[in-house]
Amino acid sequence: MKFGFALPLLLLDVTGQVGIAQSAGVFTATGRLTTRREFHTATLLTNGKVLVTGGGSDSGDLATAELYDSATGTFTVTSSMTTARANHTATLLPDGRVLMAGGNPLLSTAELYDPSTETFSSTGPMFTPRILHTATLLSTGKVLIVGGYNPASGISAGFSAEIYDPLTGIFTVTGGMSAARIGHTATLLASGKVLIDGGRVSGANPAAELYDPTTGVFSLTGSSAYGDDLYPFTASLLPNGRVLETLAYTWDPSAFAEEYDPTTGAFTQTGQMSSERFYSTATLLPEGRVMIADFASAEIFDPAVSGFNAPLPLQSQGFVATLLSDGTVLVAGGCCGVLSNTASIYRPSVAMPTPVLLSVSAGGEGAILHASSHQLVSPVNPAVDGEALEVYLTGLAEGSVIPPQVAIGGRLAEVLFFGQAPGYTGLNQVNIRVPPGLASGPAVPLRLNYLARPSNEVTISVQ
Repeated sequence: MKFGFALPLLLLDVTGQVGIAQSAGVFTATGRLTTRREFHTATLLTNGKVLVTGGGSDSGDLATAELYDSATGTFTVTSSMTTARANHTATLLPDGRVLMAGGNPLLSTAELYDPSTETFSSTGPMFTPRILHTATLLSTGKVLIVGGYNPASGISAGFSAEIYDPLTGIFTVTGGMSAARIGHTATLLASGKVLIDGGRVSGANPAAELYDPTTGVFSLTGSSAYGDDLYPFTASLLPNGRVLETLAYTWDPSAFAEEYDPTTGAFTQTGQMSSERFYSTATLLPEGRVMIADFASAEIFDPAVSGFNAPLPLQSQGFVATLLSDGTVLVAGGCCGVLSNTASIYRPSVAMPTPVLLSVSAGGEGAILHASSHQLVSPVNPAVDGEALEVYLTGLAEGSVIPPQVAIGGRLAEVLFFGQAPGYTGLNQVNIRVPPGLASGPAVPLRLNYLARPSNEVTISVQ
């Protein structure tokens, strides 16, 4: 493999990408939210801060929002949403904005948060009012909205799905599901399909379904390994491509868990949790394990042994979990009838920082090559629509089948390859195809999102 510039010089930047040793399983208190909340959202922004929006409070549903800064450990008020909402969804878009959609009190409206101005503005609306739905960023850069409850018309929203296009700000209807679902899970698989599971409305828990964004069609896949009495409360894509689900009964907690294998479409039983849980969160840690947490305790699932480790005591009442750029996890606010403004930080045994895109200049010009010639992309040799590029970085998980998402000028690029750069230990490579419709220029922003964390930003020349 030939390169048009001295790639080994870039390895000087690789030495900083190692795990940071921490005390294993430690939760420490951090700053308090400015408002007590439950059923809110928390989204890691491209600038490393966490946007907390809406939720319920003593006085009703909230329109207020705040930002958590991990550098200072404090929450500060930002501008409010255009509409009060709880049980809504918040989705980080490829251009760095955040889409808020639906929620209490029976909303079809949606809005966008722009971190550059710290303001909200209306978009959408959705075709159907939704509560307890899911929102999934697809590999196309669009957002899939699925299911949910519409109290005004019974469960009609539970069968339907729609797609939000950030480029147009418009929702369009897509294929419907075979079963109505409320409070279900939605997991983007390595293939680009979305696994929809759980969310029973009445009777037995329905079989899982797959959404294919290339056809806009849902199709049935396997049923739970435990029968139809249990439904998934959390779902996490594992580095090996399987999906971990923690399960609960309709009104009771359980310690059961299972794994979904997308290669066979089958669910299999896995090790049980140390405690029965109902309302809980699941966070995929960068080193490949999953932290399951509720108000009382937390524990770690290890895919290598398909089992859970001993429980870890929580030090605060924070609930909604957000993986931060440094590999730690913020848990903040309340849930499920418990209002709280407390928050804490979980520090895993190995805190892996977010991947770093490499630069070839002090101005942030990315280490990006034309795949056809292995020459550096530059203002005199810019990238063009549809061509394949090689992007160099550090920090991808070794052996993981979960692809990164690469945005150029706010548009997601097709990922052709990702993994270790051939012949260079500790250096990663992602091959992408330049998306159509980019604005040309000598310094178009390029950013990578990996395991729910945005990388640093570099620039690329586009013709």
